[in-house]
Amino acid sequence: MNLELFIARKIYFGGNYKNKASRPAIKIAIAGIALGLAAMILSVCIIVGFKKQVREKVVGFGSHIQITNFDTNSSYESHPICVSDSLLKELKAKENIRHVEVFSTKPGIIKTNTDFMGVVLKGIGADFDWTFFEQNMVEGNVLDPTKSDGVNQVIISKYIADKLNLKMGDSFITYFIQEQPKPRKFTITGIYNTNFENYDKIFMVTDIEVIRKLNGWEKDQASGIEVLVDDYDRLDDTARNMFFDMATYRDREGNSFKAMSIKDINPIIFEWLNLLDMNVWIMMILMLAVSGFTMISGLLILILERTNMIGILKALGAKNFVIRKTFLYVSSFLILKGLLWGNVVALAICFVQKYFGIIKLDPSTYYVSVVPIDMNIVYILLINIGTLLVSMLMMVGPSYLIARISPAKSIKFE
Repeated sequence: MNLELFIARKIYFGGNYKNKASRPAIKIAIAGIALGLAAMILSVCIIVGFKKQVREKVVGFGSHIQITNFDTNSSYESHPICVSDSLLKELKAKENIRHVEVFSTKPGIIKTNTDFMGVVLKGIGADFDWTFFEQNMVEGNVLDPTKSDGVNQVIISKYIADKLNLKMGDSFITYFIQEQPKPRKFTITGIYNTNFENYDKIFMVTDIEVIRKLNGWEKDQASGIEVLVDDYDRLDDTARNMFFDMATYRDREGNSFKAMSIKDINPIIFEWLNLLDMNVWIMMILMLAVSGFTMISGLLILILERTNMIGILKALGAKNFVIRKTFLYVSSFLILKGLLWGNVVALAICFVQKYFGIIKLDPSTYYVSVVPIDMNIVYILLINIGTLLVSMLMMVGPSYLIARISPAKSIKFE
């Protein structure tokens, strides 16, 4: 029989402490653990959810990896590359590649009767992955380049539509500045809204053939190739390998290619997202400290309240280690109870927010309209295990107080 565990269970489950001075301290200790854990779980779920949603929006507009002409600068007016079917097939066969598609971009100016706005026209082909835009459509449908019927179809953002007082089915003229300025008439067949203003205010999407005709490009020419990967965690390695593979490739006109990951294309956004991890670590450290100190206070009060019992156990021959271990078992019971309530509170809030979106945000500031939640079971388990281990380690020091208790004096203690 485990003597320490037996005594600890008698102390904890016997309920004797509930009528003594330790009662409020124990409740505060359990509440401290519960609230600390709940705060940590919520912080991680919210930050992970926020990073995931913002990352998906950036990737939705630019894919994970872009392959462009090596001579292309950071503007949207690019030098074309010649994309062969064999190259696309070769890229699709590479490890960790989910989808490959061609694209073209061209800056222009929308002109209505009362307003004008600078935009970027993104041309896509029949191979385009519409998943992202389908999830963010508010009116109409995504494009079907095979059913244009001679009309220049376009989908625009709600931001552009509101600014220019445009609606579904409206037509407008866009001017493209080049040696010979070329106007083109577009008809709105869909309106999307991602709440990511950086892109919503500039991008509209049309058939890639429109840009090819504007630029006088041939059928196999495009601004670049967009590549989506299966595993985002391996994006850096995949992009690095693709960069070296493309560095030696030449198209039929002798153009050299470069491959860049979305992190390199948008470094400011991804550095900002990485900084959010520091906020999580600070929050977790503070919560662990608060929870640990409340548990230390509870344990010390419990030890002092049980001074008489400790003296009797010492008089009966129990060693300090045995008594310390007993009170560490009691602490573990209290910590586990706090963890249980912390998980209940945190997961309840997460479920309510995830499926009902009660807490709203200003999308112009946070890029999302509701507080995002991503419940990763691995992270939640690691937080629970880490909290348990850290809390127990913090209990070891105060338990040494038992060694200073004298049996002769403590037996008389009341």
